Amino acid sequence: MNVPLRRVVIVDDHEIFRAGLKAGLGPAIRVAGEAGTVEAAIPLIREQDPDVVLLDVHLPDGGGQAVIGPVHAERPGVRFLALSVSDAPEDIVAVIRAGARGYVTKTISPEELVAAIHRVADGDAVFSPWLAGFVLDAFTGGGSGEGAAASPPSADPELDQLTSREQDVLLLIARGYTYKEIAGRLHLSVKTVETHVSNVLRKLQLSNRHELTRWAAQRRMI
Repeated sequence: MNVPLRRVVIVDDHEIFRAGLKAGLGPAIRVAGEAGTVEAAIPLIREQDPDVVLLDVHLPDGGGQAVIGPVHAERPGVRFLALSVSDAPEDIVAVIRAGARGYVTKTISPEELVAAIHRVADGDAVFSPWLAGFVLDAFTGGGSGEGAAASPPSADPELDQLTSREQDVLLLIARGYTYKEIAGRLHLSVKTVETHVSNVLRKLQLSNRHELTRWAAQRRMI
């Protein structure tokens, strides 16, 4: 089976770590760029539009969430995978709430990291095994203590019907992008975009993109 090529940007302020990481990612992962600060990372990610950003949660000029917010509004197809030495609850909650699709610690093996990159690029959520239970508790209200103190995000049953990729397509359609433009941004074929749009309209019981735009606007998504 052919393994798809994934383009990644590495955001970490330790140059030696970035060099070692690049060496261990293998042929199916192409590093499109590197940055060591929030200020450098945001324009780099916008320019390169990678599949996945490997993101440290502590940078000299801010936390990892400071990178995610500005980028996600313009590049919703970019996935963020936090890669950190920290397993502190406040760090995990901050980047996941900002929009990261996963959080793994730097003890992860190269093989596991490559697998995590592919899974995140496909829209899955990935966490180090010992963090998964905490994340579930923190975002369902099932835990106790500091990590669970943050209130879970408000649920939207209609939006929850959609896959992560369908939500990406919905957002771009609502913002007025053409199918061809969406295909380019999300690294999909136009035919696949059309299929996602059809699925979104069917699941939300909407007739056309104008109704979809109004639906998204009512939820303050655009």
